[in-house]
Amino acid sequence: MRRSDRMTAILDRVSRLGSVDAGALAEEFDVSAATIRRDLQVLEEQRLLARTHGGAVAVDVAYELPVRYRGGQNREAKALVARRAAGLLPHGPLTLGLTGGTTTLILARLLAERVDLTVVTNALNIAAELALRPRLKLIMTGGVSRTQSYELVGPIADQALAGLNMEIAVVGVDGISARGGLTTHDEIEAHTNAAMIRRADRVMVVADGSKVGRTCLAGICPIGDVTVLVTDASADPGHVEAIRKAGTEVVLA
Repeated sequence: MRRSDRMTAILDRVSRLGSVDAGALAEEFDVSAATIRRDLQVLEEQRLLARTHGGAVAVDVAYELPVRYRGGQNREAKALVARRAAGLLPHGPLTLGLTGGTTTLILARLLAERVDLTVVTNALNIAAELALRPRLKLIMTGGVSRTQSYELVGPIADQALAGLNMEIAVVGVDGISARGGLTTHDEIEAHTNAAMIRRADRVMVVADGSKVGRTCLAGICPIGDVTVLVTDASADPGHVEAIRKAGTEVVLA
């Protein structure tokens, strides 16, 4: 197991159970107790948990899991959603906006061989994936880098987006619901994502089922601004139906 996957698993257990035992983790992951202690120390330094004698407990505040730990969460569902989203995109010349996120990163990799694509993104990791693709045009905003999401945000990014037009914006979110619309953890990131949405003719949200029905701190836009949501069959049926009733098409991967 890679260290990032191990840390993701540790955080999942802390979130669900409230606490973890270092010895049990070492046995489960087949690593030394010293390795687990180092993992817990790193996660504590990032304020994602609090270490105790013999283990760790959850912190009392809601946190945003850093993107480098998110890749292991719901990996198969995210891949399904990204493949379905890629199939929904039109053939031929296309100007596409991509916000940051683990699912949008998978989608970018699927689209990397297209020859008729212009991609506008504020995500550093997506830009790194596409920068060396000679047949694809890449436009990147400036802005201030958010270490949690690898996105460039703030007034510089917003101003860059204000001068661009996109046929489709594909948006990754931390939460989507009929009542709360699109939401994320950071208000500055939300503002930049909203700036991209305003410059797009159509908006596609890609979100695995765990995001559907969730509402986070910062609002990006109301659900009525979303053309289509691509999610997977694990999404709560009641929340899916409410989103459909609000006028947004929902595609289940």
